[in-house]
Amino acid sequence: MHSGMSGATPVLGKTPASFLILLVSAALASGLLAGCASTPPTPLEPPPVYPAPPDEARFIYERTLRINEDVEGKSRLARFKTMATGRSQEARGIKKPWGVAARQGKVYVTDTAQRAVLLFDIAAEHYRQFGEDQPGELIKPIDLTLASNGDVYVADVSARRVKVYDADGKHLRTLGEDGTLQRPTGVALSPDDSHLYVVDLGGVENQEHRVQVLDPQSGALLQTIGKRGEGLGEFNLPVTAATAPDGTLYVVDGGNFRVQAFGPDGQFRSSFGELGRFPGQFARPKGIATDPAGNIYVVDNAFGNVQIFNSQGQLLMFLGNRGNVSLPGRFSLPVGVAVDENGWIYIADGYFRKVEVFRPIAAAAPGTAPNLE
Repeated sequence: MHSGMSGATPVLGKTPASFLILLVSAALASGLLAGCASTPPTPLEPPPVYPAPPDEARFIYERTLRINEDVEGKSRLARFKTMATGRSQEARGIKKPWGVAARQGKVYVTDTAQRAVLLFDIAAEHYRQFGEDQPGELIKPIDLTLASNGDVYVADVSARRVKVYDADGKHLRTLGEDGTLQRPTGVALSPDDSHLYVVDLGGVENQEHRVQVLDPQSGALLQTIGKRGEGLGEFNLPVTAATAPDGTLYVVDGGNFRVQAFGPDGQFRSSFGELGRFPGQFARPKGIATDPAGNIYVVDNAFGNVQIFNSQGQLLMFLGNRGNVSLPGRFSLPVGVAVDENGWIYIADGYFRKVEVFRPIAAAAPGTAPNLE
């Protein structure tokens, strides 16, 4: 860009605000005049709802989280700079998401490329990253879960540890330093925060496919659930876990293409799902979450959606569709899912580098979820 007054090339960072305002105003005026001489733009499509008509809609697309500016307010000058240059010099955000957790307007996302946890604080209009510095440095964070007091538990598969932070990202402690964990890929807390369930993936050639139950404070091993196998209560490449309000533990048993349910005592209760390409079946199940009503949400990486089941394992509905373009409700490689205390759903997509947010159409009081039956 060249100045018509001197022929010199101005440096954007040193350009007076008044000049930027005139520049952007001229650009906007030019665009408006051009628009008058052309066909009016096609109206934006309405946000997708699920289920689609003619069924009664239960959820509607709300927003997408990608960068800090999706939650942070920007000054007037910063907005003008973004409009003039087409990009923001300060943008930070998602590169390779995996797990997601949400509560009270705070959305936490693990990012394996940045080796960090990203915090989109929608309520406070604030963004930050943590887990990048010692002693809480992360290597490959996969899954995460939130305690009732807001503490964040992060499974680091490469460090073979679970790192614990407060709600703002201050490192509190590290669990698993005694060699208890081999390849932790999933974490979930019991409703009373007394037990931490860590999905230990093991490996293709070993038999240590299990869930390790730890004391959330000391990290002491309390119990081991399961071993490698295809039988009920056994696992083949387990991935993630979630707990329901009644204390039921649900584990995504990826290699067996099912979800298994265990009681608070660690005893097997039931399972649902099988290999297939039809609703209610699984191809590449990944993330899992539960809502306040006890419904179970399972991400399928191959289907490009989230299937929702009741506590009996019966399919209720699905949310999202596979797509090649990052549009609302379209996913390519969904990996993580979370449901907050109001029944809002958060889906992380690794290929499109986003977290999409869906809200119940019917207002839900805190601690409740929409009736999906």
